[in-house]
Amino acid sequence: MKARVHVMLKDGVLDPQGEAVRHALGHLGFSGVEGVRQGKVIELDLAATDAAAAENEVQVMCEKLLANTVIEKYTVEIV
Repeated sequence: MKARVHVMLKDGVLDPQGEAVRHALGHLGFSGVEGVRQGKVIELDLAATDAAAAENEVQVMCEKLLANTVIEKYTVEIV
């Protein structure tokens, strides 16, 4: 079983990497980009066979390590 975790900065938290990408895109001629938010995707290979238990376990992983919940939000997808 696999889990995919999407981690993004919370709304209202400044995203300097996203702003740098937006700026670079403007210099490359993509003037229609008004905002960029950059995040990360983490894929986990799990030994679990129960999807609900796997999702709960990954939620705990996110709370303890994978996401800084003070400034980041995350979603968990079991695939």
